[in-house]
Amino acid sequence: MIQIIDKVVNAGVRDNAVKRFKEKGIVLPTFAQMSNPDLIPDEIKEKLKNIGLWDLNPLNLFRITWKNEPKEMGGLYGKVNYIEIPKKLSGIDARIVVLIGKWFPTGAHKVGAAYGCLAPRIITGEFDPSYNKAVWPSTGNYCRGGAFDSDLMGVTAVAILPEEMSKERFAWLKEIGAEVIATPGCESNVKEIYDKCWDIRRNRKDCVIFNQFDEFGNPAWHYNVTAKAIEEVYQQLDGTKNHLAAYVSATGSAGTIAAGDYLRTLHPHIKVVASEALQCPTLLMNGFGGHRIEGIGDKHVPWVHNVKNTDVVTAIDDEDCMRLFRMFNEKEGLSFLKAEGFDDEFIANLNMIGISGIGNILSAIKTAKHFEMTGDDVIFTLATDSAQMYTSRLEELHAEKGDYSQLQAAKDYEKCMLGQKTDNMKELTYNDRKAIHNLKYFTWVEQQAKEIEDLNQLWYDREIWDKLFHQVDKWDEMIIEFNEMVKKA
Repeated sequence: MIQIIDKVVNAGVRDNAVKRFKEKGIVLPTFAQMSNPDLIPDEIKEKLKNIGLWDLNPLNLFRITWKNEPKEMGGLYGKVNYIEIPKKLSGIDARIVVLIGKWFPTGAHKVGAAYGCLAPRIITGEFDPSYNKAVWPSTGNYCRGGAFDSDLMGVTAVAILPEEMSKERFAWLKEIGAEVIATPGCESNVKEIYDKCWDIRRNRKDCVIFNQFDEFGNPAWHYNVTAKAIEEVYQQLDGTKNHLAAYVSATGSAGTIAAGDYLRTLHPHIKVVASEALQCPTLLMNGFGGHRIEGIGDKHVPWVHNVKNTDVVTAIDDEDCMRLFRMFNEKEGLSFLKAEGFDDEFIANLNMIGISGIGNILSAIKTAKHFEMTGDDVIFTLATDSAQMYTSRLEELHAEKGDYSQLQAAKDYEKCMLGQKTDNMKELTYNDRKAIHNLKYFTWVEQQAKEIEDLNQLWYDREIWDKLFHQVDKWDEMIIEFNEMVKKA
């Protein structure tokens, strides 16, 4: 049966964690505090005024929220960070609202997913920070988030990611002292990461692997934190006829897309859209291949993806993403947008959208065109990270293709934004969803030693996903209890 984490399994190990946290002055935030920072004690907020967003300080655990002030130093909290895409840029009537992940520590929201995996293991005595090392298998930002959270929680981190990921990721991981393991391939080479995990399981008994693709703390964090941030922004939007029509998320580890499960409880008719790369159309047509949309993993279906709640699959050409990435971040591209009449503030904020965020926006455009959405319809999506993570990619594109011009920007605007069509997408039937779910067998049962009974439970048990998402209620009770033990130790 699928495990629900709701009780202490080893009191002695938990006592070791209490001792470690006491020594290092670590306090764990609750999931409720991550969703609503108003619940964070004033004494912690006062201390944060002197701490940088990326500082390796345990108090930055309280900055795992969508509501950080957009400041690199000393910021507290405000409203959810987001931008809206102008209709002139998208070429559609429907509104596209993009939550911004740049203002999380490490510049990406994966610190939240990693927290949702590590913190429950500590408070239940399943992970000993004085002995165990935390292994973070990832195609990019997750291992960075895991390494950051590990350091803040007094834990030694091991980061695993493909060798072809951007230089910025590797440089930062080494800078903070994480052990870094580079596996063969690019963004879509997930199996090679899993193979390294099996090697670690066999040979390094002190290591505990936190695989975002099968750890339910990942989607549980997004269900309880990301989705509520989206709902809050939706309630604040101007206009009286707004209709929350769709939520778009690159599948990746299938954590972020779980926000759609919560949103459906409030907006039953919402379309939950899974976005992937056309060069690796795993969900769309059981396809495979390599691609350049960093931030999403492929060639398998994550164990934690509730496929029953996915309505549409879209596949985005990575060439469109890379061309728009240049337009959004190079001088002549921004000059073109200025000449076209786009607002200066909006143009200045384009660098907050990373490559996968561009892919999400293009999927939103395809979705709006397919369903003939109007100006009353609102589509939410996310920019999980910013252009800051990919400056080396701009250098590589410049070396490969030469200087970027306003003429090229005009071509990219017409082709890559306004020219998006409703091809390479599928509205899923019940049988389509079940076919995608059944693909989990080949990765998780045949390769990763999951039980066939558990695979079937994830499809047939009508209550299991709700229970998995609501583990967080119990975790918050246990976090409060754990913090009290640390305080009294």
